[in-house]
Amino acid sequence: MTAETLQRLGNLPAEPNSFVGRDRDLGDLRLLLSSVRALTLCGPGGIGKTRLAMRLGWQLADEFADGVWLVELAATSDPALAARQVAAVLGITEERGRPAAATLADALRGRQLLLILDTCERIVDAIADLVHELIASCPHLRVVATSREPLRVRGETVWRVQPLSLPTQTWLSRDPADADAGAEEAVRLFADRAAAVRPGFALTGDNWPHVGQICRTLDGVPLAIELAAARIRALSVEQIAARLDDRFRLLASGDRTAPPRQQTLQAAVDWSFELLTPDEQILLRRLSVFTGWSLEMAEQVCADEHIPESRVLDLLAALIDKSLVALEDELAGDARYRLLDTIRQYAADRLAASGEEAAIRDRHVRCLLGLAEQINRRAFTPGALSWADQVTLYNLISAERGNFRAALTSCEDSRDAEYGLRLCLALRSPWVVNGDVTEGVAWFGRFLLLCERAPAAVRARALMLGAELAFEQQDYRTAAGYAHAAVAVCEACRAACPAGGLRILALISTRAGLAEQALAQADAAVAAAAAHDDKWEQGLAYVARATILARVGQAGDAQAAYESALRLLTGHNGWGVANALYGCGSLARSRHDNAGALRHFRAALELFTELGARTEIARCQAGIGWIALDELDIPVAAASLAESLELSVATGQRLGIARGIEAFSALAGLRGDDELAVRLEGAALAVRDAAGLVRSAAAQVRLDEALDAVRHRLGLDRTAALIAEGRRLSAHDAASHALRSVDALRSAAPAGADQTAESDAAGSAGLTAREQEIALLIARGLSNRGIAAELFISPATAARHVANIMAKLGLNTRAQVAAWVVGQGAR
Repeated sequence: MTAETLQRLGNLPAEPNSFVGRDRDLGDLRLLLSSVRALTLCGPGGIGKTRLAMRLGWQLADEFADGVWLVELAATSDPALAARQVAAVLGITEERGRPAAATLADALRGRQLLLILDTCERIVDAIADLVHELIASCPHLRVVATSREPLRVRGETVWRVQPLSLPTQTWLSRDPADADAGAEEAVRLFADRAAAVRPGFALTGDNWPHVGQICRTLDGVPLAIELAAARIRALSVEQIAARLDDRFRLLASGDRTAPPRQQTLQAAVDWSFELLTPDEQILLRRLSVFTGWSLEMAEQVCADEHIPESRVLDLLAALIDKSLVALEDELAGDARYRLLDTIRQYAADRLAASGEEAAIRDRHVRCLLGLAEQINRRAFTPGALSWADQVTLYNLISAERGNFRAALTSCEDSRDAEYGLRLCLALRSPWVVNGDVTEGVAWFGRFLLLCERAPAAVRARALMLGAELAFEQQDYRTAAGYAHAAVAVCEACRAACPAGGLRILALISTRAGLAEQALAQADAAVAAAAAHDDKWEQGLAYVARATILARVGQAGDAQAAYESALRLLTGHNGWGVANALYGCGSLARSRHDNAGALRHFRAALELFTELGARTEIARCQAGIGWIALDELDIPVAAASLAESLELSVATGQRLGIARGIEAFSALAGLRGDDELAVRLEGAALAVRDAAGLVRSAAAQVRLDEALDAVRHRLGLDRTAALIAEGRRLSAHDAASHALRSVDALRSAAPAGADQTAESDAAGSAGLTAREQEIALLIARGLSNRGIAAELFISPATAARHVANIMAKLGLNTRAQVAAWVVGQGAR
């Protein structure tokens, strides 16, 4: 670097250590400064505003003939000193009797200079006035300011400095040798700073997940990560990760040469908090009860005589401006907000110290309970909402998962059994849909221990839904205990309907092989639901009755029961309809009606896909895959079974994993890979043994039919050895082995001969090439959103194509389109 260049750099200090990440930000900011005069970098304390501004200044130094100048304003609390501080740094002498701003403007009028005004928030109004005057008077001047909040001057561009990029859970599951650590800025920063204090530190397979956990817990905030990395002098990475619950004490010693506000995490957040007005401080600490929220939720929980509801919006906007509240994406038309986790913990400590924590948490519980119960009323009122609207409500509950957990914890802490159980009742359906059954069972169990404090009707309903969730987990003993208790409570409380408990008892009796008892219990459930005019429970009871009848071989009666269920559930809630359709598909398959089974599985798959119910999607795809196996359509079987197994692995459903591996065992046998087929059979047995899952008689017959010839070809000794070999595989390794064996086949599935024939048939009905393609995707069970993603079009465009297809074919539902496509292919 030449002496001339050094002179042009003004007073910009040398960087104290390596600059990590922000490459894209710096590129965008350099381009931005070529067209704007005033740029403000906004963000919370510790986010890296100052360091980013300085790095930007170094990169732009050659473009400003009169240099890049840094003015540090953190220690300036008197607004009257703002212009004087800038003048002093630039070496401009204030004239007597004349405002310093005017002298500055005259002195800088002809200079080509970049002025960095750092930490403006304490005197933000005075800095705004100064920047306004300088920009108006000095055509070659550029200003970069750093502040918790915007300056709000004409011509200002605000750049919200984001946290460093964070590792995903998928990224953390890789080996560091195979992953690009440089792609995750937060991890790079930690590793760089840790190596500086402990030479030789490097990311390894052992410390890799803990570094990722630290960075995620600290929200990618650079100051917090640097303070955590500094602790590597005395602690292991695992110890640091374990102690972050008490992060303000752990991260309490940093660089002594840094400004005081940056030496500890506590000081950094204290600085921001102390700059708030008293009402802003009150709102911030109250918002700590949320994991995320909407304006309406904030108004319900945080407003009172100190902060009227009418002021919440303005105060919330002020906290956003001051970079303490982050604005998230919209959900269902409402803006969403959140606190960075470090700010939230700090605000929670302030709330606890304020003496109002119990009252605010009680309001939070009531708010969440009101939301959940309102959604359930709307979702389960026949004809009240379309399925699309019901799905939106399910998604809304999913988005509030963290808030619901906090509300449940508050109820547990206060031993509030009634509100805790009512929350559980409202969350039962989302727990099933989202695969959170284990969590639901645990919460029901905790509050049912306190159930004597809840009204009888609430206890009865909670026992029934707790039984449902336990049944989903194959915990039949707990399910039976809850169900019997529910029926007993209903006998004492005539207003409560026992149908749900009787239905679960019927299904448990079925699993135990007590068909006659099961059928009597299912009939009693149907009668009880009809007596209470509960069409939802009546429909589910008919599904249970159909399941029992199908198991004992009464296919005609089972079909009639499924049809009764569909009549009751249609127009009520798509979840129940989808489950009935899946049952119809299973029944059709048992009757060797593959076309009917495929039609029902795909109709159920569409509803489950709209809902994002991954466990149920896996079941439907498995059904479609087995049908393809029956028809020797290897590519389609491979594609469907692979998606089913991948979803089961992703959701941790061991029964689904075992069944999926068994399906791949049958597929391997069909392809002539005898050793893989038997090895996978052994792996599936190991998964079942570990989970205590016994293969049903029907499943055993199906697998024996697929593998008898394979076992015969291999012989008893080789078969036994391969099964033992498969038993030594973990569930994950077995699934990966199975999926790798058909990678080429499933990628070929969309181009299979059957689908080509279907496409030709579709064309004969006057469909365009694009409509032919979309008809095939409908037949595969894709929603409009799924079609849009597959074809890189918008969901609205996909919806228009679907409407055109239905109009041309004279059909009314997607299921009919799917059936038509299948029928055309069969011809």
